[in-house]
Amino acid sequence: MIEEDKNDNIEETENEELYEHHKFIADKGQEVLRIDKFLLDRLANTSRNKIQTAAKNGTILVNGVAVKQNYKIKPEDEVSIVMPYPVRELELIPEDIPLDIHYEDDTVIVINKQPNMVVHPGYGNYSGTLVNGLIHHFDQLPSKSDDFYGRPGLVHRLDKHTTGLMVVAKTEDALTNLSKQFYDRTTERRYHALVWGDVEEDEGTITGNLGRSNKDRKLMAVFPEGDFGKHAVTNYKVLRRFGYVTLVECKLETGRTHQIRAHMKHIGHTLFNDLEYGGDKVLKGTTFSKYKSFVQNNFALLTGQALHAKTLGFVHPKTKEFMRFDSELPSDFTTVLERWETYLSARDKN
Repeated sequence: MIEEDKNDNIEETENEELYEHHKFIADKGQEVLRIDKFLLDRLANTSRNKIQTAAKNGTILVNGVAVKQNYKIKPEDEVSIVMPYPVRELELIPEDIPLDIHYEDDTVIVINKQPNMVVHPGYGNYSGTLVNGLIHHFDQLPSKSDDFYGRPGLVHRLDKHTTGLMVVAKTEDALTNLSKQFYDRTTERRYHALVWGDVEEDEGTITGNLGRSNKDRKLMAVFPEGDFGKHAVTNYKVLRRFGYVTLVECKLETGRTHQIRAHMKHIGHTLFNDLEYGGDKVLKGTTFSKYKSFVQNNFALLTGQALHAKTLGFVHPKTKEFMRFDSELPSDFTTVLERWETYLSARDKN
């Protein structure tokens, strides 16, 4: 429990009508850290300002007591974020969001996710997500059953700024079937990524456990095999070399969080314009201001990392037919590639 002399940054709150949305327990070795920084490292798609606002509103509890944003986390503290409404109530808001549908039947739907879109609601992102759009779309289907409402059958996810193909289950049977396919690694997933540097080998395999970074829990890091994290394997193949950057195809054997982004950074080829992993800086090339301006103009064309889920294959849960879908690169990604092509051609002529 919190000691009496710490009450200068703790407020009592009535929580009989509050619902827990997130819960974290600080490790035994937890360093003393402000609670807003502690939560910022653990909550995706949020900001310190949103966390501080939540603290001011009395919705951040430590050991059952509301705290201010300057409260210092101690080992084994139990941190909860509570709201005056149930979690599911947030997740059930249908929104008429345009969806790029590649395929749909009564069992599955294949979506081409757009950039700058969060897949599912979470702290600080309760609306405008792909799930909100899917719920609205499913609600328009005459065959939709009432008990399926609000459960769009996600079996995998894409990062906010990653574009490309996702399959979503429309029935419980399909959800179970597809989940097993992803677990058994029998699906086909190929991504196109623009990475910094001239990748030395034409193709290769990256094997390395992935786990939360010790420095920033919003990021993933590669750890020695068997030491920490989960087993992850990424196969890559060079598609086009532009000197300072390389277009590669990545084929996933496993589907870990940030797998391609963390694996490529691990081998020294951070994704181009990856805002979180440091790819939004000039990592390769000349020191000329003209070149720096060229790169920054390319950054401005993209909302985030140059990563696109281009190909998706799976066995249809109902027909048992193997289905493979392919999607075009987004126009901003294509434009950046064309600009690098022009730059490379001009450089070779000089």
